[in-house]
Amino acid sequence: MPFFDDSLLDDRDALAAADPMLRRLAQAGARIRTEAEQATDALAAVTELPRPRAVIAAGSEARLVRALLEPTCPVPFLAWPRHGLPGWVGALDLVVVLATDGADADLIATAREATRRGSQLIIACPQPSVIAEYVSGRDTIMLPTRTGDVLAAAVVMLAALHRMQLGPEVDPESVADAFDRVAEDCSPFLDVSENPAKDLALGLAEAQPLVWGGSVLAGRASRRVAEALRAATGRAALAADADELLAVLEAVDPRDLFDDPFEDPQPDERRPALVILDDGTGDQLTMAAQNKLRGAAERADIRVCPIYHTSGGDLDRYAGMLQTGLYGAVYLAVGLRRTVWQDDRS
Repeated sequence: MPFFDDSLLDDRDALAAADPMLRRLAQAGARIRTEAEQATDALAAVTELPRPRAVIAAGSEARLVRALLEPTCPVPFLAWPRHGLPGWVGALDLVVVLATDGADADLIATAREATRRGSQLIIACPQPSVIAEYVSGRDTIMLPTRTGDVLAAAVVMLAALHRMQLGPEVDPESVADAFDRVAEDCSPFLDVSENPAKDLALGLAEAQPLVWGGSVLAGRASRRVAEALRAATGRAALAADADELLAVLEAVDPRDLFDDPFEDPQPDERRPALVILDDGTGDQLTMAAQNKLRGAAERADIRVCPIYHTSGGDLDRYAGMLQTGLYGAVYLAVGLRRTVWQDDRS
């Protein structure tokens, strides 16, 4: 099994091998600005649209749109993951589609169905593209995309929905600034004493990650971070609700005082580590769940790796938690001498 070499986190050659992914993470803010600039005319146009009876979101990051809108949206909201649309959707409803990769056949069918039924359609997609050709019309507003970044397109879509008074305020420039701040804090040129992502990598060096986020957005970020950790390490990484993770933590035996700390553990011997994503919005129930998880981890001598981002708007905090976790996964792959994966969604 690969042994984690923490010296590689400051090794220029090792970090150079991870440069494509590190560079993509660092440019996330710039991609949001690019997409927002492309959509200037479309964002102005949506303010004239009437309030819909309901909103249906489809495509990549539809669940992120739901996570942000659902608590405050004044009309029913549905994230639709399947081919086509629910039977009740009609001319009074708004369909939003995120198709930054040009869309697969199912998503094209969903967008065409919205057009056929006379629904108002807002679609983020490249122009020209196959899906853009199928859905152009007077009831369609295009948010043209250039970068292929699904999250950047989602930010612009959320800004459009805010202008329609369907969701909270989303300022693409503010979100881009939040991504830039994480890029500075997690820069490969900062050593582990100053870099929260490298510190996270050290905490997970020989561990089996368990990832938890208490709020809706933190929970969404936790699933993305767990996916990145699996790709980075080849190990299982679980993102789940507090009760499910609590059962895992309580099943772990306390650490054996006679274990050799320098021995590389086998997969079936690897102890878990708890990653907590906290955006500062938790209520009493959320804080109680976090305290239970921390208590169980302490009793079993399990490392806790917190990621805190508690300032700014909802998407600013989401960006901070998500990007710190993604940077941590890259540094984990570097320390394990594994090939760094490519994540085209962020």
